[in-house]
Amino acid sequence: MRNRLAALGLAMMLAAPATAARAADPLSVCLDEDRPPLSAHHRGKPDSGFDVLLAQAIADRMGRPLKIQWFESKLDEDSSPQLEANALLSDSRCSLVGGYALTTNSLVKPGVPTARLPDFAGATRDDRRRRVALGVLTPTRPYVYSPMTVVLGPKARERKIADIGDLAGLRLAIESGSLGDAILMTFDKGRLIDNITHLVPARDDLLGALNRGEYDATLIDLARYDAHRAAHPDTAIAASGYYYPIGVNRGYVGLGSDPALVEAVNKALADLAAEGKIAEFGQQAGLTYLPPREPAILGDVWTKIIQR
Repeated sequence: MRNRLAALGLAMMLAAPATAARAADPLSVCLDEDRPPLSAHHRGKPDSGFDVLLAQAIADRMGRPLKIQWFESKLDEDSSPQLEANALLSDSRCSLVGGYALTTNSLVKPGVPTARLPDFAGATRDDRRRRVALGVLTPTRPYVYSPMTVVLGPKARERKIADIGDLAGLRLAIESGSLGDAILMTFDKGRLIDNITHLVPARDDLLGALNRGEYDATLIDLARYDAHRAAHPDTAIAASGYYYPIGVNRGYVGLGSDPALVEAVNKALADLAAEGKIAEFGQQAGLTYLPPREPAILGDVWTKIIQR
């Protein structure tokens, strides 16, 4: 009996440091450096955004310090948020990627074995050249709903919008290859096509052109309008209050090889949501916060849009 107790005591002594070390390890989260009001990291300014506040709260609940790995996601037709997130996780740059759009297409096994890393804080020349072997993504429960919304220019700000069809007759601007582009171009068998002007992502200033009255309306992610409103308090553009009925939830993704982490994050998210903390973080960050909606993971969004 003494020998068994001694062996048990020794095992507990050996396990305790390992458990403590795990708890003391930073919770590493990858966030986009230029996506206000969700996340922002600019030289000379404190880190800010809804996802920053939420990640810190989750780390606190888990008893771990927070470490943010900032990265830059390109806004162009060739970028792949799915491959970028997978590469960051598979290269151990972080354990979670925040603000991830939860769709069936974004969570499937990658169709390629490797991918390049996005530009990230601390990246070397070699990092920008090499390819990373990809893993399988696993989502957490969602924590925010991101809809598309119609934003109106100064000449049309009084227009009542209850459906996409109410945009008929307006000068519409949209970024090529975007979700909004697909929605407007396919609406009612192309009824709006003659009124649509396509702009180039990351080159043309969509909301700036709308503010100058060059166009009457666009369809963009609600958080993007929030960011514009915060940066330009005197803007002439206005929210219509209309949300396109097909939206996406956002959550974290990690690798399938660490299910314990996903489970712990889900517990923290459930507690924070029940306490109303997540909505408070949205308000603090200037985000029009909408709670997640069913289905938690959106199906084939393109088919849904075309069928409408």
